[in-house]
Amino acid sequence: MATFSPPEIATPHRVPGLATTIIAVGAVIALLYYGRDFFVTLITGVSLGFLLDPFVEMLMKLRLPRYAASFVVCTLTLAGVYLTGLGIYFQAEGLVADLPHYSQRITEIVDQGVRVIETTEGKFAVLLPRRPVAAGQAPGATANTGVKRRTAAAPAATPAAPYIQEVRISEEGTGILVPYLQRNWETVGHWILLTSFVPFMVYFTLSWRDHLRRGYLQMFTGADRHAAGRAWQGIGDMARAYVVGNFLLGLFLTVASGVFFWAVKVPYWPLVAPISGFLSLVPYVGLPMAILPPVFTSLPAFNQLAPYVMIASVVAFLHLLALNLLYPKLVGSRVHLNPLAVTVALMFWGVLWGPLGLVFGIPITAGIKAVFDNVPSLNAYGRLLGD
Repeated sequence: MATFSPPEIATPHRVPGLATTIIAVGAVIALLYYGRDFFVTLITGVSLGFLLDPFVEMLMKLRLPRYAASFVVCTLTLAGVYLTGLGIYFQAEGLVADLPHYSQRITEIVDQGVRVIETTEGKFAVLLPRRPVAAGQAPGATANTGVKRRTAAAPAATPAAPYIQEVRISEEGTGILVPYLQRNWETVGHWILLTSFVPFMVYFTLSWRDHLRRGYLQMFTGADRHAAGRAWQGIGDMARAYVVGNFLLGLFLTVASGVFFWAVKVPYWPLVAPISGFLSLVPYVGLPMAILPPVFTSLPAFNQLAPYVMIASVVAFLHLLALNLLYPKLVGSRVHLNPLAVTVALMFWGVLWGPLGLVFGIPITAGIKAVFDNVPSLNAYGRLLGD
């Protein structure tokens, strides 16, 4: 006797997987957002390790062990950073002391702009047809109230003494650093704590590189180990090319713009040149950001428009020269990201990490692409991001 069995109901297997994927992606994004200080510190230390690794290799060719070469390179780098920071501090201190002069110059520029606008409005008012005056109304009266317009110039207001507080602080010898530290001691202490880990991370990244690679490869077996080795090599080559290439570009822009700023007598050019040079490397907004520092510091020095146009033109020329001729050879050959992927990556990492996301967004995305390119099941995503 035949027995009746109810039909099997197909259960959707993709829905739980999709839900799990969405939850996992959301958890990763939340982890990146709330742990941005940790990840930024980690990536900074690793990036500096890639930047200093060629110098370690040079010392190792002189029969120096890796740990000793790493210690020498890190020590010399810390000394260079200290001396550079000291020079920047003295330059910035002089710039802060001159802020009242900059305020006066900005006020003069604003007044000139207002006068130009008023003159332009007056010329257009002459060209526009006048409204006929109503019968029985005085020529100087308004149509609604009949009150005559004021023709006498209003007495000039007594200008307030600007920057009195800053001048008093400067006279007391405390500058602006001490009051800022007193107001923001928690934030400053937090970043000092995180920054203190960077030298140790750089040293251990350099001295334990081979050990880390062996330990990483031992996590895989067979074909997976081969793919993991290619991914490690691809990420290393990309990160080294990106960090070293951008550093060389920033150094080139710093030296070239510094020579020009010195020649045209831009105030505080030792401070302005590196700021302008490395800001020029910020994607998309680098050019206007690179122009602003030399133009601002030149406000008390030049009264004509021509010097500012010349400064902006030279900075723009150096920016275009570096990014169109040098960047493809030093960096572009290793990154291989299409423009849409770069734009989306900058938006994503900029939202998560702010300005630092604009700095680290491209190398992180290029590193992810390097993993996709070396894992067969993820090759399609690598082609999607690639050029």
